[in-house]
Amino acid sequence: MQPVILRTERLVLSIPAEADIDAITAACQDPEVPRWTTVPSPYTRQNAVEFVELVAKWWADGVETVWAIRKDGVLAGMIGLHRITEHAHGGDAEIGYWGVAEFRGQGVMGEAARAVVDFAFDELTLARLGWRAVVGNIPSARTARSLGFRYEGTLRQGLTGARGRDDGWIAGLLATDDRTPVEWPVL
Repeated sequence: MQPVILRTERLVLSIPAEADIDAITAACQDPEVPRWTTVPSPYTRQNAVEFVELVAKWWADGVETVWAIRKDGVLAGMIGLHRITEHAHGGDAEIGYWGVAEFRGQGVMGEAARAVVDFAFDELTLARLGWRAVVGNIPSARTARSLGFRYEGTLRQGLTGARGRDDGWIAGLLATDDRTPVEWPVL
C-alpha cells in the first residue's frame, strides 16, 4: 500500500520521515509515552531511525499504517492502524496513538483519530476497529470514547511490553456504529 496523507482542519498526518527522527527521539523521552505504550525506554535516536524504516516497510506490506501527526509543521504525536487483517466479511485493525506532551489536552489526538477512523472505514472498508490500553490510561480511553468506541471489558494481564504484563482495557467500533459516545464504566 502506498502511504496516504490525511488532512484535518488543523493537522496533517503523513508517514514519519527521516526529518522527524530527532523530534520522535525527543518526544519519546517523556516518561508518559513508554508508560502507556510499547515504546522502549530508554529511547535512543537509533530507535527512531529503526522505527521510521519499519513504518515504511509496514506501509509497503499493507499490514500497518502509521502517521506522524503534525500541527503547524511540528510533530504532535503518532497514530496508526495496527494488525490490519482482511476477511471476506470485512477486515479489522486496531487503532493506537500517543501524543507529544505539549499538544495534550488540545483535542489534537481526537481530531487525528477521527481522520484515521474515517480512513479505516471509508478507504480500507474495514468492518471493525479495536482499541486497547493499559488500565489507567484515562486520556487514551477518553479519546476512544469520544470517537464512539464501545467499552468491551478488561483483559487480565492481556497486554505485554517491556515492563512485562499489564491489565488492559479493550473497546471496539464497528463501521455500522453511529459513533455517538456512550458511557464507559471506567470513566
